Amino acid sequence: MDRLAAPPSLTALERLVRERPLPRHVGIIMDGNGRWAENRGLPRMEGHREGSTSVREVTRCARRLGLGALTLYAFSSQNWSRPAEEVAALMDLLREYLESEREEILQNNIRLNAIGEVDKLPRFVKEPLDRLRAETAHHTGMVLTLALSYGGREELLQAVRRVAEAATRGELEPTDLDAQGFESYLWTHDLPPVDLVVRTSGEQRMSNFLLWQMAYAELCFSDVLWPDFRTEAFLRCLAQYQQRERRFGLTSAQLKREDSQRAKA
Repeated sequence: MDRLAAPPSLTALERLVRERPLPRHVGIIMDGNGRWAENRGLPRMEGHREGSTSVREVTRCARRLGLGALTLYAFSSQNWSRPAEEVAALMDLLREYLESEREEILQNNIRLNAIGEVDKLPRFVKEPLDRLRAETAHHTGMVLTLALSYGGREELLQAVRRVAEAATRGELEPTDLDAQGFESYLWTHDLPPVDLVVRTSGEQRMSNFLLWQMAYAELCFSDVLWPDFRTEAFLRCLAQYQQRERRFGLTSAQLKREDSQRAKA
């Protein structure tokens, strides 16, 4: 949970976050759209529509801070099992997002990326997605990745299949495969390591998101429902991350010695 004391002003909070090391890659499980709408007696899709405003605001904040990569869990492999009318409405909303945000993405040097079984998306979504990905492929700013028809288990399964196929063709010796080599078969192979995963709405589970990639990620669980998760909530998660000691299996004493050695070098 968010442990920061009395909230400073938004400007001061952003300045505080800027002064400390940022995570290289943040993943967000955007949860709570349906509950946000139901709490207000509105159709569930109104929660998803309001949540798109949070996507826009958080993305702008991440780009402004200079974050290297932001991955948003927009539609899971399991979401296809939702009522057909909700899935159709979500696809319409996704198309609207790609069309409405196109100019801002282009003008701000953002590279749009997508991971998941994107071939399952309907043509009216996949075509503008592919077009914007191609148009921004040369961009050198923040990488905005949409996880669409995505599942962590599904990603690992496709990677294992590709490894097996490469071994069958004689292109890979199984005993030579290490963690780094395996990562080259993942959908996220060209993204930096995930340092922080945020989940909104108070739920504390991973829901099949970036299962391999979050092995050493810090986790931040926010009670804020996604449609209410705006700049301040995002900054507070980043500030919480910056307060943590990341040891990667080492002890605090070892980390301090390494820091001291780096400072002397």
